[in-house]
Amino acid sequence: MKRPILSAALACAAAIMPGPAAWASDAWPSKPIKWVVPYPPGGSTDMLARIVGQKLGERLGQPVVVENKAGAGGNVGTDYVTKQPADGYTIVMGNIGPIAINPSLYPDLPYKPGKDLAPVTMLMAVPNLLVVNTALPVQSVKDLIQYGKRQATPLTYATPGAGTSLHLAGELFASTAGVRMTHVPYKGSAPGLNDTVAGHVPVMFDNMPSALQLVKSGKLRALAITGAQRSPLLPDVPTMAEAGLRGYEIAGWFGVLVPAATPKPIVARLDSELEAVLKMPDVRKKIDEMGGVISGAGPEAFGVFIDAETQKWRALVRSAHITVQ
Repeated sequence: MKRPILSAALACAAAIMPGPAAWASDAWPSKPIKWVVPYPPGGSTDMLARIVGQKLGERLGQPVVVENKAGAGGNVGTDYVTKQPADGYTIVMGNIGPIAINPSLYPDLPYKPGKDLAPVTMLMAVPNLLVVNTALPVQSVKDLIQYGKRQATPLTYATPGAGTSLHLAGELFASTAGVRMTHVPYKGSAPGLNDTVAGHVPVMFDNMPSALQLVKSGKLRALAITGAQRSPLLPDVPTMAEAGLRGYEIAGWFGVLVPAATPKPIVARLDSELEAVLKMPDVRKKIDEMGGVISGAGPEAFGVFIDAETQKWRALVRSAHITVQ
């Protein structure tokens, strides 16, 4: 009698005991969280991760350590995260390049965003800027187009990396304006901006947060915003459409993703805490100062947005025959 009773008791206990995922979720987080930024320090992606990461760590009671893993237009760091344990201790700052554009640009991409990563929260969207070295004899987009057409060699332009939205912004500009241009990819915004300020590369497409202060300080000249509307931070800078390139619109965005098999309770907790961080007045103020627009879209809405962006950029890459070296 004792053996059947014991077996029944164990079976009952097993039925009501939480599984491994539940145990992990209940205990999470019990150690520091690594937030991978797939670009070097100093750019918009890195800036946002450090602003949000500090507050997120305070709310979770564990440090959130930002780790930069740059390379291949964000592919290196993003791929690294897809190979990590799905336990909530490694997250990635995803943006338009490695998540929505690169799957169409790189035929041998080592990861599939829709399969290997799970969306958590979209943090913000930002317009991009077309900036030039102040010594370049142009004051407008029209001037730049005319200047470029007069040159015997293609006009070079810098971006934070191949496959980024800024790369496509330049390709779209060149094809729309009919100007020969050569892409010069950098490993992040900071080195590209430095070379543009120094005049080594005359033109750059970059996110507003990283280029803004250089424009305001007079070290770079902003010719246009690539979004649909002007920014209150640079009210005198026209949109590309206003500058003569009708239908031209490209904006950047940033969000948090985790390895695909991460337990849903952990994803939900991360989403909830990130949403709370985005509502903090000091965080909102810093994002406003960067020229960003806070989103806060959760897992489902962010996932739908990523799918739409992926289809949009796939169509552009194919129609414009855009490739990476």
